[in-house]
Amino acid sequence: MNFNYELTQVEYLFIGLFILLYLLYIGRTLWVARALGLAARAVVLKFFLRSLYFGLLIVSVLGPFFGEMEGEIVSKGKDVFVMVDISKSMDATDVAPTRLEKTKFELQQLIATLSQNRFGLISFSSDAFLQVPLTFDMGALGLFVQSLSTAQTSSAGTDVCQALALAVEKQLTNTKADNTTKILLLLTDGEDFGTCDRRLLTKIRQYGMHLIIVGVGTQTGGTVKVGPNLLKDEDGQVVITRLNGTYLRELAIATNGQYFEMSPKTSVLSNIRAAIDTVQGRLIDSRKVTVNSNKYRYFLVVALVLLLLDVLATVTTFQI
Repeated sequence: MNFNYELTQVEYLFIGLFILLYLLYIGRTLWVARALGLAARAVVLKFFLRSLYFGLLIVSVLGPFFGEMEGEIVSKGKDVFVMVDISKSMDATDVAPTRLEKTKFELQQLIATLSQNRFGLISFSSDAFLQVPLTFDMGALGLFVQSLSTAQTSSAGTDVCQALALAVEKQLTNTKADNTTKILLLLTDGEDFGTCDRRLLTKIRQYGMHLIIVGVGTQTGGTVKVGPNLLKDEDGQVVITRLNGTYLRELAIATNGQYFEMSPKTSVLSNIRAAIDTVQGRLIDSRKVTVNSNKYRYFLVVALVLLLLDVLATVTTFQI
């Protein structure tokens, strides 16, 4: 029999103190019994019983095990590149407090629940920018997500295809993750001013990338504030920005992807998490390791049974 743990000086001190106090207890019991003219033969049985379950308790604490077992450790990987629209239309308030703020909140919650995967971050408007390469550092990623703002870009318009092209490029050039499942998560209102090359859509399907699109906004649309005033067009009319769900659905269909909508009152967090979880992770590494099976339960159960017998067992003439 082997043990997972060893006794330290502190444990030895308490064991020695217990034995000393218990010997004093036995001595006092014998002295009282002699003074009363009674037999205290049961003290020997009690001493044996208590010593036995005390020893079993110590053994259970040390984590005993018999022999060794082989276990298999399997690692599966998912690389998720997140693309967040930071164009001016994401400041619209049809999804409170704004489309972008709602997106950031949902995204941070998602990252916290899927920390076993690697995440990368791309922000885009008419151009796409790599904010965070694929990483397991969820703390740093969360800080970059929180700092996303429409003020980070001065260009007008939105080009979803630029973001998709950059994400695909980074996924394919990530040579350390050839065996990982590649997921693309796009969050945008769909007001796209670019045209996706068919070769890009084919490449997403060809390399088995899973595209998940989240449309942020409403069909009725919302206004955008520029300082204290509302954004207006060249004719002086207030600009109303609307979710282009039709375009995003067509994009999802063209890539065999999935499409969800983020409404003002409901969260898409559970939908995105379920979509990512249902994608089968690919095997990265598998190895055999030797593991010890802790058998402390057996010793603990026997010790508790003996402890119960000690509590219930009494002596007729002299109770110990």
